[in-house]
Amino acid sequence: MKKLLFLLSFSILFQSCYSYKSIDYNNIETDKKQKLEVLMLNKTSMKGQLVSKNEKTMILESKDGQGAIPVEQINAVKVRKFSFLKTLGLTVLIPIAVYIGLAIVAIIVFF
Repeated sequence: MKKLLFLLSFSILFQSCYSYKSIDYNNIETDKKQKLEVLMLNKTSMKGQLVSKNEKTMILESKDGQGAIPVEQINAVKVRKFSFLKTLGLTVLIPIAVYIGLAIVAIIVFF
């Protein structure tokens, strides 16, 4: 029982506690190497770290290498932000709910 709870808590702790917030292309700060998600007009997206941007292209560093995205192909840009509520919910509330659920099941089974 403790091993299951430990394993569940451990796996939840290492999940991503980030969300993406939409921003305007002109408000992107190039001096901060931000993590971005770029949604393009052809309904594809690309996630990566901002390398540079100008009035014609944006260059992102992703797992696959660097990619240049023309500004006219960009539909929306989202910047990654840390979410305190997701972190609190994933690391505290979910393990408590699981523990309470297991306790209720144990009470039903043994009584």
